[in-house]
Amino acid sequence: MAEAPTTPPRKAKPPMSRLMRLSIKVVDRVTDATRRADGTLNRFALSLLDPRVPAISSPCRGVASRDVILDGALRLRARLFHPATTSKSTAPLPVIVFFHGGGFAYLSAASPAYDAACRRIARYASAAVLSVDYRRAPEHRFPAPYDDGIAALRFLDDPKNHGHPTPLDVSRCFVAGDSAGGNIAHHVARRYASDVASFRNIRVAGLIAIQPFFGGEERTASELRLDGAAPIVSIDRTDWMWRAFLPPGCDRTHEGANFASPAAAAGLDSQAFPPVLLVIGGFDPLQDWQRRYGEMLKSMGKDVRVVEYPDAIHAFYVFPGFDDARDFMIRIAKFVAESASGGSSS
Repeated sequence: MAEAPTTPPRKAKPPMSRLMRLSIKVVDRVTDATRRADGTLNRFALSLLDPRVPAISSPCRGVASRDVILDGALRLRARLFHPATTSKSTAPLPVIVFFHGGGFAYLSAASPAYDAACRRIARYASAAVLSVDYRRAPEHRFPAPYDDGIAALRFLDDPKNHGHPTPLDVSRCFVAGDSAGGNIAHHVARRYASDVASFRNIRVAGLIAIQPFFGGEERTASELRLDGAAPIVSIDRTDWMWRAFLPPGCDRTHEGANFASPAAAAGLDSQAFPPVLLVIGGFDPLQDWQRRYGEMLKSMGKDVRVVEYPDAIHAFYVFPGFDDARDFMIRIAKFVAESASGGSSS
C-alpha cells in the first residue's frame, strides 16, 4: 500500500501583529518593483517611497541634528546627531559613526526610519552619532561605501571638523551599522586597524555589528528555513543585492560578501581592531553567517559580545513597537560606556 504523501511542515513565523506583517510585506513588494531588468534601480520611485526628512537644529526628543559635508569632491554627506546640552554640560561626547542598512542599494541617512533610530541611539548612549550617507549600489559598487567610511573617520580625525555646537571626544569613537551597514562598519574597523598610524586623534573603541549582512555561495540552514517566512530578507532579494554591489563577474566568495576571504584579513590581527558587540535575531535568515562571523573573530582572540534576540526579525530595532528594540538601545549605551572607559561587560 502506497504511503500518503507527507505535507512539509509550515515554516515558523515571527511573533508580530498581522498589521505589521502586512505593512512590511507591502513595502518589500513595492521596493522589489523598483528593480529594473538591466540591474539598475528606479531612484525616482524610491524617492517617493522613502522621502528624506530634514535635519532639525533645535532639539527633538532631546536630540538635535545637522547635515555636514565629509568630502566635497565626492559629494559625501553625513547627518550629525547630538543630545541637547545645558549650559553646565560641556563635556565632550563619544562619537558613533553609523552606517544605515538597505542592502548597499536602498535607504539613506535621511530616511525616516534611520533618522529616528539614530536619534534614539544618541539619546540612550549620550553620544554624538555621525550617520554617513555613503554612496550606494548599483551606481557605486565595492569598495565605495568602505572608502566613504574611512573618509568619515578622516573627517573626525581633523579637530577643525568638530566642536560646534557640541565638543566631540574622538578618542572614544565607535563604528556601527545594521545589515549592509554592519558589513561596512566591520570593513571600516579593519581598514582603520590596518592603518592606525595614519590617524592622529581618532581611536576606534568599539564595533557595533547589528545583524550584519554577510554571505557566501553556500545556502545556510537559516537561509533555507526562513526564506519566505521571515520579512525583509529573502534569498532572491539578497542575491540581487550582492550582484548590484560586488564588482561585475564576482561571486559571493568575494571579500565584500565573505568575511573569511583571505583578501578581507588585513587589520584583523591588529591590536587596534576593536571589541565587537554582535547582535543576532532568531528570525533573521542571515543569522548563520553572523554566528560564523562572531566565531571567526573569537578564534582570533578578539573580544566579541554576542546578544541574541530569539524573536527578532531583521532590522527589528528600527521598529520601536518591539520590546527588544528598547532593550537593545540600553545594551548599546552600556557597551559605549564600558568600552569608552576601558571596561568590559558580561
